[in-house]
Amino acid sequence: MARNPPPGDGHRVGAVRERSQTYNPHTERWVKRDTETGKFIDQKADPKPFKGVTREK
Repeated sequence: MARNPPPGDGHRVGAVRERSQTYNPHTERWVKRDTETGKFIDQKADPKPFKGVTREK
């Protein structure tokens, strides 16, 4: 049976909390947003989405 490795090994299990991402078609980049305030936090330099961050619809 599979199980998660021990804690403290440098990786996260599951999505980042209180963050979401959405695609900006104007810049063709993914933008990270704080779900509590709605403010934009970060934008990806490449066209790939953020890893482990929930996508908005």
